[in-house]
Amino acid sequence: MSGNVQLLNDTLAAAKSEGRAALIAYLPAGFPTVDGGIAAIKAALDGGADVVEVGLPHSDPVLDGPVIQTADDIALRGGLKIADVMRTVREAHEATAKPILVMTYWNPIDRYGVERFTAELAEAGGAGCILPDLPVQESALWREHADKHGLATVFVVAPSSKDARLAEITAAGSGFVYAASLMGVTGTRESVGAQAEDLVRRTRATTATPVCVGLGVSNAAQAAEVARFADGVIVGSAFVKRMLDAPDDAAGVEGVRALAADLAKGVRGQM
Repeated sequence: MSGNVQLLNDTLAAAKSEGRAALIAYLPAGFPTVDGGIAAIKAALDGGADVVEVGLPHSDPVLDGPVIQTADDIALRGGLKIADVMRTVREAHEATAKPILVMTYWNPIDRYGVERFTAELAEAGGAGCILPDLPVQESALWREHADKHGLATVFVVAPSSKDARLAEITAAGSGFVYAASLMGVTGTRESVGAQAEDLVRRTRATTATPVCVGLGVSNAAQAAEVARFADGVIVGSAFVKRMLDAPDDAAGVEGVRALAADLAKGVRGQM
């Protein structure tokens, strides 16, 4: 069974052909429950997200700020397993026919087994993985199995990345490049800043692969700002916060749907 890297490529290309950036939502699996997480992800896609990153909760989430850490802790305390992550990917993709990636640290994959993980993700209809802590020079085994199973390998670049390093990273990746807009952990920010635009410019000089910006975007105005210069706008903490702040799970799901609709207007310049 082959994964859906082509669907991801086609989705990003379709957004570009419409003269806009793609909207990419992040939500962790198993939060607030497995079923609740699936409902929230479907709501994000129904609301206007083009792509979803399903977070695989981890006990040491070095890239993630307090909002996502809180959600991860809830999921892990609920007994989340990798099988639940695969179920989340499968049900979200089957319900929406949109590309679903997994965002995960390397340790859970390493322990689970690279071949097993990639085969199961492809079978579930997944489009690929974002691997924020896997160094490119140590990624050959992963990329071999990801390529075999039709999965994208998305690496993260940061404002501190030198041009030569950017070229090395983008040559190894596929699907899109995840450009972290600033140094630090995930979370909403008052401003995304000029660093992001400079990073996108430098990254594009090394690759034709789409460059999508994450870390800090939380509202339609910021989404519109980033959409001016990036191929995709990635939003995570703002979605998770809607769930955390809601009085109940149903209200949280509706909050996610409403935020996705608002952000979708932002990337389309329809505010």
